[in-house]
Amino acid sequence: MNCRGCATPLALPLIDLGTSPPSNAYVRADQLEQSEQWVPLKVAVCQQCWLVQTEDYTSADSLFDAEYAYFSSFSSTWLTHAERYVGEMVERFDLTADSRVVEIAANDGYLLQYVAGRGIPCLGVEPTRSTAQAAREKGLEIRELFFGRDTALQLTNEGWAADLMAANNVLAHVPDINDFLCGFATLLKPTGVATFEFPQLLTLMAGQQFDTLYHEHYSYLSLTAVQTLCERNGLEVFDVSQLSTHGGSLRVFVQRVDGVRREVLPAVQLQLQAELDAGVKTPEYYATLAPAAEHIKHELLRFLLQAKADGKRVVGYGAAAKGNTLLNYAGVKPDLLAWVADANPHKQGKYLPGSRIPIVSPAQIDIEKPDYVLVLPWNLLHEVSQQLARVRQWDGRFVIAVPELTVL
Repeated sequence: MNCRGCATPLALPLIDLGTSPPSNAYVRADQLEQSEQWVPLKVAVCQQCWLVQTEDYTSADSLFDAEYAYFSSFSSTWLTHAERYVGEMVERFDLTADSRVVEIAANDGYLLQYVAGRGIPCLGVEPTRSTAQAAREKGLEIRELFFGRDTALQLTNEGWAADLMAANNVLAHVPDINDFLCGFATLLKPTGVATFEFPQLLTLMAGQQFDTLYHEHYSYLSLTAVQTLCERNGLEVFDVSQLSTHGGSLRVFVQRVDGVRREVLPAVQLQLQAELDAGVKTPEYYATLAPAAEHIKHELLRFLLQAKADGKRVVGYGAAAKGNTLLNYAGVKPDLLAWVADANPHKQGKYLPGSRIPIVSPAQIDIEKPDYVLVLPWNLLHEVSQQLARVRQWDGRFVIAVPELTVL
């Protein structure tokens, strides 16, 4: 396979997680007698542009289909983050009722609802029918499309040239990342700004976050790689900030190279230097993740097997994609993890892909009063432990597996 960023042949492996179904391909009850599509989950590193990426085995339209079940609005932490983002962007870039805001991967309208609430015209681009419909029910205008240069030309001709484009947790999800970025250079006004948020490679490696690797994530991003990709597609990075979301993310600010250009702030060089110091341009940097993942797998299995031997009840919380990567890599089935509770009704009544563990309402926790609740989206541990504080009333305990097995 060649690098999807610069077409250099890939020769440096990062990790091989075996085979699994796509992490968001939840199984309906009427599909339990059918087979699932199991495909390899391998990640490699380009030694030319240092883009970390999955090897190609599945197409985007099969991953992000009409039954796509990830709805952003079921996390109160994420809603707070989105509302704060809108306030900061409105103030920093003087957005008014005369401005145009376009969000790529608008999901269920979790962010644009706050833009619309300020009276600023906005448009969402969202290819998955389920989430697009939820956004429309909030009164938002949504185009059910995959984004790229052709889409950008179409929207520009319709009067949607943007003062601000937002793209949260989508840059990693696109197979043709050059066409995607070219779309931003096309749709932005000469004075416009685009922001990208994505989990950053430094924290993935430092935190042993191998469970954030899954088929829907085509790329795993450092600023080093993103800057090169942007330059190739007519964009310039002029600022970057650190975020706590998703276990550690970056927010990157870009502008057109042929537009009204803002000063490149010192934060950009500081981040690039931090990545260089960490070793992102050396093969040795990438050698630690595979053994760390194997250790985490063994520790989780040891805990689940011991709990079963002791007659303890272990359930999960959060039918998240990262949890599916973890459970399928470890080979966990319902005999060790009885069920997983999730607040998203679109997931309830279905089964996790691969493991076939049932997904239930959080009310089941109060009914069964389990001994342990394994929080699969460990990045939301604080939020979940507050929402489920009552678990401690019967001496139940919370557990996370990444970056190491911890019983709280």
